[in-house]
Amino acid sequence: MEVRIDLRSDTVTQQTEVMRRAMYEAKVGDDVYGEDPTMRRLEELACEMTGKEAALFATSGTQGNQLAILSHCSIGQEVIAEELSHIYTLEGAAPAALAGVQVKPIAGFHGALTAEAVERAIHPHDIHKGDIGLICMENTHNQAGGRVIPLSKMKEVYQVGQKYNIPVHVDGARIFNAMVASGTSLKEYAATCDSMQFCLSKGLAAPVGSLLVGSRPFIERARHWRKRMGGGLRQSGFLAAAGIVALTEMVDRLAEDHMNAKRLAEGLQEIPGFQVNPADIETNILLCDITGTGMTSTQLIDQLHDVGIIASAFNSNSIRFVTHHGITAEMIDEALLRIKHLMTITA
Repeated sequence: MEVRIDLRSDTVTQQTEVMRRAMYEAKVGDDVYGEDPTMRRLEELACEMTGKEAALFATSGTQGNQLAILSHCSIGQEVIAEELSHIYTLEGAAPAALAGVQVKPIAGFHGALTAEAVERAIHPHDIHKGDIGLICMENTHNQAGGRVIPLSKMKEVYQVGQKYNIPVHVDGARIFNAMVASGTSLKEYAATCDSMQFCLSKGLAAPVGSLLVGSRPFIERARHWRKRMGGGLRQSGFLAAAGIVALTEMVDRLAEDHMNAKRLAEGLQEIPGFQVNPADIETNILLCDITGTGMTSTQLIDQLHDVGIIASAFNSNSIRFVTHHGITAEMIDEALLRIKHLMTITA
């Protein structure tokens, strides 16, 4: 039977044996009462790694981002975000639905906001407009193809926020991919914002969870909002144990995912109908223009599925491949063989 090669997303990763054992052996307590020792250790570890005062476990990156918006903003305010950011395009309009705030999207370059564009979007107080309550950045940027946002750009945007006394939040769902690709430390990235959330799942392979970090008063507000949203967990140390393994053992191996994404891009560019530039692949996400195949992304994805390769649509003319823990170089080579054969028989 043909082995299925799942390249839809790094969210499909499976947990390591070490992680599963840590979950089984975790010491637990009631985290709503602040009594789960493993969860407390995970949150302390997040503080040590980021240099922030306090941390809070969230069930997902989306929940972490929304807790940040709820805790930073007041109803009727606006949130500046890049126009293709996850917060704006992929979180179910949650800022409006939950916080009563409006996202003000502005164009970036490869997902990166510029200080000049952010400053232009900040207007003087005007009763006809919502005040800017928060500035958001995303690193790596999902819909820009896993691009790494340069630390210098992040510093410049943060300086604008400080100038106007507007907090800055970083959606760092894949910030560890950015770290490994750029050589920048988590503390350096965390110093460019007032709050940050990062995922323990995806490339780090934990089954559930993200961490939100910031000042102690901010995290206390976020904890209150998490309870209101039904996110207070009881014996959550089982999840925290997996998160500790994710942070201590799974970060450096992300370089393997990056190499495999580059390997896939180099192979795809040799197949007629596929247009991708390997030089654009900075981390583990690959966006590929398939206009030349004569198929829509939905049609090609169906064809790929029939040969055991699972991808996702980016738009009608592009598909997305994501490398992750469990995808080996040999599997990339096998995927390329299957795609090449598929395009031969469908030509």
